[in-house]
Amino acid sequence: MTARPIIIDTDPGQDDAIAILLALASPEFEVLGLTAVAGNVPLTLTEKNARKVCELAGRPEVKVFAGCARPLVRAQVTAEAVHGKTGLDGPDLPEPTMPLQAQHAVDWIVDSLRGAPAGSITLCTLGPLTNIAAAMIKAPDIVPRIAEIVLMGGGFFEGGNTTPAAEFNIYVDPHAAHVVFTSGAKLTMHPLDVTHKALMTPAWIDSLRALGNRTGAAAAAMLDFYERFDMEKYGAEGGPLHDPCVLAYLLKPGLFAGRDCSVEIETGSELTMGMTVVDWWNVTPAPANCRVINAIDSTGFYELIRSRLARLP
Repeated sequence: MTARPIIIDTDPGQDDAIAILLALASPEFEVLGLTAVAGNVPLTLTEKNARKVCELAGRPEVKVFAGCARPLVRAQVTAEAVHGKTGLDGPDLPEPTMPLQAQHAVDWIVDSLRGAPAGSITLCTLGPLTNIAAAMIKAPDIVPRIAEIVLMGGGFFEGGNTTPAAEFNIYVDPHAAHVVFTSGAKLTMHPLDVTHKALMTPAWIDSLRALGNRTGAAAAAMLDFYERFDMEKYGAEGGPLHDPCVLAYLLKPGLFAGRDCSVEIETGSELTMGMTVVDWWNVTPAPANCRVINAIDSTGFYELIRSRLARLP
């Protein structure tokens, strides 16, 4: 088996952390590096959290790069109400000892794509798309070299979770999302329309704790803290686990279903800023530019995560 080379662009965040752990536990991936972006919490915390998660997984050799500290155009928006003041509230993870790489994440993304065979690297984006858009703006020649961008973001039939129209990752930097969605790169989007169809249960979180490893205990503590926000907001018995959908889709695409659509990003209206306008019913002549995922095998998804986290220290 040849491992798929991936770059994970992330703003950890407890659900980002589970996604990173899933990737690091899966030999199907060659994780070339993690690039941190401002999002759920400021960049100084997201780059630190990325390193904490790598060390939790016993993978201190994974390279972590700090990227953009603010959106391309708009003021920074964060989500401490969801993720806590550290972004990884819940477990008491030690301060990381592995180094932060000196190179800026945007420059490393450009160099990595230029230095690898065209079409070999997949970008897995778990937060605002600022780093990816900045790399595309700086070096347009990298776009055709990207195998695929698989992203968590957006919402259409489910609406938004930050405004009535917009999901957090897209809302934080809609101008970056516009750059990416108009780039011509192959895109697969996991919006709220799919993530809200796979809710955690207390029993599943307890099953992570019962794995008996430090990763399972830390993951359970993260998710005990994290899911309480969505449970209170939506009145559900459990919260969604958004970002791991990106990695699970690459590992087991049969767990998911969707269709190719035209997707445009609203950047002009304050009322609908950051909305992902999905032409699901093909009512315009606009060509499809994105695979939009809207169905998931929830049982298979959560079993995949649990079984892979069991492999970690």
